[in-house]
Amino acid sequence: MLATIILAAGKGKRMDSDLPKVLHPLSGKPLIEYVLSAADYLHPDETIIVIGHKREQVQERLIGRTVQFVVQDPPKGTGHAVMQAESALYGKLGDVVVLSGDVPLLRGETLARLLQIHQQNQNAASVLSTVLPNPTGYGRIVRDTDGAFQAIIEEKEASSDIKKINEINSGIYAFNIQELFEYLKHVQPDNRKGEYYLTDVIGLMVEAGKRVEAHAIADFREVRGINTQQELKDAENEYSSHSESPKKC
Repeated sequence: MLATIILAAGKGKRMDSDLPKVLHPLSGKPLIEYVLSAADYLHPDETIIVIGHKREQVQERLIGRTVQFVVQDPPKGTGHAVMQAESALYGKLGDVVVLSGDVPLLRGETLARLLQIHQQNQNAASVLSTVLPNPTGYGRIVRDTDGAFQAIIEEKEASSDIKKINEINSGIYAFNIQELFEYLKHVQPDNRKGEYYLTDVIGLMVEAGKRVEAHAIADFREVRGINTQQELKDAENEYSSHSESPKKC
């Protein structure tokens, strides 16, 4: 079976608005509608949306959608958000694609390619990455001399050499369902925020010798998240300036 999990519990403080971030409109539709359309391209058996801040508004906006809602309250990081979906997927075999609810330019075809690579190579996890002109603030993808994935290093933990890497983690993943929740059990909130990071699952899998792969796409615009009103305007301009979605990679 195939499931998708969309993380949509964030407050979006930097948006400077009372509206949940994923409900901010882009060309007349809330951000999360674009993400759902990309997820629907995969024809998942189940779509689970993790909600939190002003969750009633998100549920009301998505009335009529065939989705399950799970609640993250209080928010304790991306790993904690995904943990809330475990009961909905308990005992099920297959794969799950994890998405952020604020990435409106993501294409379904891109997700399909990530999933294809993930399944063909029988990966425990597959990470969608891209190269940014300015990667400041993002976790970096570290590869070995042969180009194979080694790690995701968050910027605050990165050395000066690691910070020179321009390939970044998009926050979009494909996982084997059972592997995901098995390794989530071992994630600890050993950071200053006391949060559970989904990227720690990747690190644990690599340590255990599981197969993890990073798939880089050429068009970084697809995976840019919306965190501010200016970024929303930029995405609006990008969306409006193209009669079709960003070019296929």
